[in-house]
Amino acid sequence: MKFSTAGMELLKRSEGFRNRVYLDVAGFPTIGYGHRLFHPESFPNGITEPQATNLLASDVCEAEQAVGRLVKVPLSQGQFDALVDFVFNLGAGRLEASTLLKSLNDGRFDEAAQELLRWDHADGHEIASLKIRRQAEVDLWRNTSVRQQTAA
Repeated sequence: MKFSTAGMELLKRSEGFRNRVYLDVAGFPTIGYGHRLFHPESFPNGITEPQATNLLASDVCEAEQAVGRLVKVPLSQGQFDALVDFVFNLGAGRLEASTLLKSLNDGRFDEAAQELLRWDHADGHEIASLKIRRQAEVDLWRNTSVRQQTAA
């Protein structure tokens, strides 16, 4: 399964584009569309939107693979998109250790969707933008006003 256009729109809207390195809400150096920087990555002169798009494509591919590896039940496109966005934002390790994944793999899909909403904190504080993002993921999960086109 591939991340859809609707999923990519949510991700880009949630992350926004920044051409300079910034610290995300968790304090990690980030650039472009939410690309977390790891040593020795460096963009002292910033980044162009096409460069950010290439980084995003690679990051999304990693998130797709993680979802495919961790989830043991069939998913709808919306469920897959919500999980890819979640993994892109929080990392595969968070999904792997979560009640969300356990509920999902036990076939409790509604419970898993509700678990998404619990991931709206950073450093012990509720973050409004994460609350909005998690609700958008639940909407994707439930296919609320979502187009089912696959991203190119």
